[in-house]
Amino acid sequence: MSAASIADTGDAAGSEGRVTAAIVLSALGAALGGLLFGFDTAVISGTTTALQAHFALSEASLGFTVAAALIGTVIGSLVAGAPADRFGRKPMLLVIAVAYVVSSLGAGLADSWAALLLFRLLGGLAIGAASVVTPVYIAEVSPARFRGRLVALNQLNIVLGILLAFMSNYLMAQLAPAETAWRWMLGIVAGPSAVFLLVTLLLPDSPRWYATKGREREALAVLRRLGFDDAAGALARMRAAQDDSGSPRLFQRRYAVPVTCAIAIALFNQLSGINALLYYAPRIFALGGAGADSALLQSIAVGGTNLVFTLLALTLIDRFGRRPLLFVGSVACAAALILVGVQLERAAPDGTLILVGLLGFIAAFAVSQGAVIWVFISEVFPSEVRGKGQALGSTTHWVMAAAITWTFPIVAGALGGYVFLFFGAMMLLQFVWVARFMPETNGVVLEEMRFDPAGEAVGKSRGK
Repeated sequence: MSAASIADTGDAAGSEGRVTAAIVLSALGAALGGLLFGFDTAVISGTTTALQAHFALSEASLGFTVAAALIGTVIGSLVAGAPADRFGRKPMLLVIAVAYVVSSLGAGLADSWAALLLFRLLGGLAIGAASVVTPVYIAEVSPARFRGRLVALNQLNIVLGILLAFMSNYLMAQLAPAETAWRWMLGIVAGPSAVFLLVTLLLPDSPRWYATKGREREALAVLRRLGFDDAAGALARMRAAQDDSGSPRLFQRRYAVPVTCAIAIALFNQLSGINALLYYAPRIFALGGAGADSALLQSIAVGGTNLVFTLLALTLIDRFGRRPLLFVGSVACAAALILVGVQLERAAPDGTLILVGLLGFIAAFAVSQGAVIWVFISEVFPSEVRGKGQALGSTTHWVMAAAITWTFPIVAGALGGYVFLFFGAMMLLQFVWVARFMPETNGVVLEEMRFDPAGEAVGKSRGK
């Protein structure tokens, strides 16, 4: 969806009612961090066989190699919130961009397993920090009515990065010498990382961050630059929210609902098995009987399906809300995962049905969990604790991602297709959680995000 097409859907319903090209371009610029998030996450999938042979790795060592970046994401998501709150969203995005450049070049040139682990860890730090800062930045420059779509642009870029990684891996496998193809696969991430660094230099910082620091002149200037109709009114609302912020501690009774929800949605996101598929896609397809080149091509099909259904999610998330997407996605993900698990347990697995099941899972995940998680976490917390809350949700997500990715080769080797049956069961459990506990946050202005006794999100300007 282009900047113009989103901007044209706005109206003049007040400072929170219209989205401009400047807002969309700022969101897209920050979302390039998401593209690198996806690219760097998935690119390792095409290198696992070569890395295992080159560095003589056991299955456990291979799992640790793949999970090294995810260990970095845990650290990055833990530490990013405080400097983003202290120094601003834009400076943190610049640091993230530099880390992406250095880590990709270092991984591609690594001459030892230790060096590879070090640079993959640095890349993980950048991914973890980006998962905190980018959604918060986009949420803070977005009008409430369009916040879901704009924050979901980050998810769109993540899946675009995943698709580009799969395509890049296939091309490098065809064009580069076999012994160095893995270096090209890892090192090529430096190109888009440099573009992200240049674009970030042009972004304004968050007007809501300026407001929390008492820098009202800069906040007003950014609001006007972004095209808010009533910039002064928007600033007054931000100031009022800051004045009424109370205690900044995250773990207290008043924030119990958003804290619990952020942890739950992050847990279920990874208990779906999504990262196991993204990191080990060629190996999973090989279990179904696909050859090496065919497995890489089928991985591209996974990335393409992910992109198409994420685009669909952009048109649905603000129209129907967050909960309906998760209802449908939970059931569809469970059905697809169970199909894959059953096929892998057969004496002669049907490769076509495995491909159908995995593509069905990716489609259902993209239109539900993939689109909702970062939008929901970025908006469910009140303004005074949003940075801390985003860090909590991101850290939970990455701890689970690291654990599942590290152990997947071992568990899959021992349990075979039953691991996918477990993932399917977790999606059915997610359905129950959404039905009983998850609030709907669609359309609530960020400064007015509060919860009634029943746990529902409320706000005076809901839908504006």
